[in-house]
Amino acid sequence: MVMDFESTKNYLQLLDELKSKSNISPVISKLEDYVRVIYQTDLEEKYSKPMFWIGMYIALASLYCILAMVADLIHGLKSRKLWFPCKYFTYNAFTLTVIAVAMKLPVDLSSPMPGEVDRAAKLGSVAFMCTMMANLLPCLATMDNNALLANITALVVLVITLVVNVCIQIQTGVVKSCGVDTLYNIKDFIYGSCDDDYELVIRIYSEEIWTSYSTIATIYVTMLLVLLIIHVSSSLAILKSKQIIESKYQQGHERASTYLQQSAEELLTVEKLKQHVSNYWIMARSSSPQFIIACSTTTTASGVICALSTVLYILTMGWKVSELEEDHRSDYKQSMPVILTVQCIGVLVGTVAPLSRCFASLSFKVSIKSVISKVFKVETYWTQKLSEWKDGSIPFLFRSHKRKVVLKSLRNLILNLCIKLQEGVVVVCKMIALIPFFFMICFLYCFCSSREKTENLEGRAYVLQLEDEVELADRTLKGHLNSLNRLIQKSEKEQPKTLTNLISRKSTIGFQGVQMFDNNDRDCWSLVVVTLRKIKEVEVDSLLKSVREGLEYVTLVDKSLHATGDYVNIQKAAERLWQEVDVSHKWLGISLKDIASQVITTACQEDATLQIVQLFLEKANNKIKGVQSADSGRPNGDSEFMYICANSMSRITEIIIEDQKESHKKSFDELISSRIADVMGACLTNLPKVIAMKCHTSVIEKREASVQAAAKLLGETKEIIQTLQDPSRLAPSMNPDDLPLSKY
Repeated sequence: MVMDFESTKNYLQLLDELKSKSNISPVISKLEDYVRVIYQTDLEEKYSKPMFWIGMYIALASLYCILAMVADLIHGLKSRKLWFPCKYFTYNAFTLTVIAVAMKLPVDLSSPMPGEVDRAAKLGSVAFMCTMMANLLPCLATMDNNALLANITALVVLVITLVVNVCIQIQTGVVKSCGVDTLYNIKDFIYGSCDDDYELVIRIYSEEIWTSYSTIATIYVTMLLVLLIIHVSSSLAILKSKQIIESKYQQGHERASTYLQQSAEELLTVEKLKQHVSNYWIMARSSSPQFIIACSTTTTASGVICALSTVLYILTMGWKVSELEEDHRSDYKQSMPVILTVQCIGVLVGTVAPLSRCFASLSFKVSIKSVISKVFKVETYWTQKLSEWKDGSIPFLFRSHKRKVVLKSLRNLILNLCIKLQEGVVVVCKMIALIPFFFMICFLYCFCSSREKTENLEGRAYVLQLEDEVELADRTLKGHLNSLNRLIQKSEKEQPKTLTNLISRKSTIGFQGVQMFDNNDRDCWSLVVVTLRKIKEVEVDSLLKSVREGLEYVTLVDKSLHATGDYVNIQKAAERLWQEVDVSHKWLGISLKDIASQVITTACQEDATLQIVQLFLEKANNKIKGVQSADSGRPNGDSEFMYICANSMSRITEIIIEDQKESHKKSFDELISSRIADVMGACLTNLPKVIAMKCHTSVIEKREASVQAAAKLLGETKEIIQTLQDPSRLAPSMNPDDLPLSKY
């Protein structure tokens, strides 16, 4: 420890010699030896000028992490998920890069930290890293195997680098460096106590600083390593738990599908749809990968560790708070207080989610006895992936039998050690999980005993869990159902009223208007709607809002029922045409005003509308001829788009003209409005089928979002479905081949 102050000690000795000797020439010669040291110090000061902006960059990176964690807190509170799933703050290349920037202080090996603010900020960064790792644990479950391996590997490299650098700094003394003021105090003390050995004083003072800061740094490093082990352990369990949940989900999917197949000849009413969505909602919520990880003992243990690191951080800051004022003399200059403040907020805010998960995971269980009874039991899914790797074969690049035997034995030895380590980690995490358990045991006991247990709660058959013997608490299941009801009720307030009024007032019984189109037209409902809307827009603009509302659902039906082959090109053409119609008020580059200017103004309204239809027919035929003459083969690109749209316009205008001749009682305006309502109404009869389809998806990470979209769609279209399923609106003799009704 004395070597840390060797130059200072020599300089103090020279000062003593200057006071005591009359011949100062040798002393001056010695002082000249320090010129190089002083010059080197000046250069370092010059080179360290950009460090202030680097410090601000560190603070900005830390602020991003904090805002992402706050966004997850707000999302969890709004969705009433007090286990706070990771939606915004997740492991990915960008987040890991930002975290690496935020950890610049603890990995800085050479910059001295002479001030109290400097040392507190360096230690605070390590505490901030503990907090972020505890927050990020559940998001491991949202990744596929490749992404999980990549992110865990990157995290291991980052944490190991951080730990090694902090350990080096503990040994070299960067964490405990004394400042200039400290040395001045030592000097004063030395001159004031000439009988004392100032070398001993420096050693004692240095040892005191080393003991306090190095001990705290060692504790933080230990917590980081434990959290890293927990992350790796959880990743191994995730790989197998997803397979278990997937198998149980398929059984639930078959059971839910059977419910619909039993009533194949009946329409899917709103009530049946809601029950169907509810079944899949429970399956998706209870089998959500993040929810399963949030219920695990590793998450509870990480929350306890995060809370302990926060307590230690608060105690450290409270111990040094009186010394933190304006005591920042590192190369990072005035940016150090900013970093310290930002990361201090991050530690305090970031502790909320991990701590909440500790207590929430306990409340998910039916009985508190299950927490204690399985402390020393390690479920198979924790070690099954390691066992599969052990039993699996390894491709060898050489033929030597001895080498194969040696490598297999070495592999089995390593994997056996990993299995034992994994079992030990799980047991330790379960023991750590008892800490929040003892804090909540009285509350949960009173809560569970004061309310009656609800037997046969609706939907319990669709609850999916890793352990069959563990039953989800009634209050948790009710919470899932209540969240579904709230979502549907909220979506009901966003129902497209204008579209509903159009269909109820203008559509015909049995949607007769749709029968004038052949099956090719009905392969893409949105193209028919857009084309009809374009004809009508020249005269009136009352349908604009209805078509805007309706196209959202018509397009959804198209993409759900016709998602392959040439249908995709037709759907893209319809979307592009609608953008041109709605925004530019053009049809294939032709302005509506140009078409309207060609109408004879002296004609009556009926003749003027007929002229418009005929003009569209003429221009559509011209477009078709132009594409056919320009492209000898099959059209592609812009020519294909023009051909699809022009061909649709040509067929529809011909049908409308013929239809109007047969329906002399209806004006063109009424006829076109009725046809638009019929087409959209007939298309939207498929909404129940689309909702049922959206409930199920094969990607486990997307199931909850898919069911949520289905529930939202059900709420928004509830009134439309009831209107379309009104018996008075359906013709008794209607052929199902002519009108696709939503049967499953």
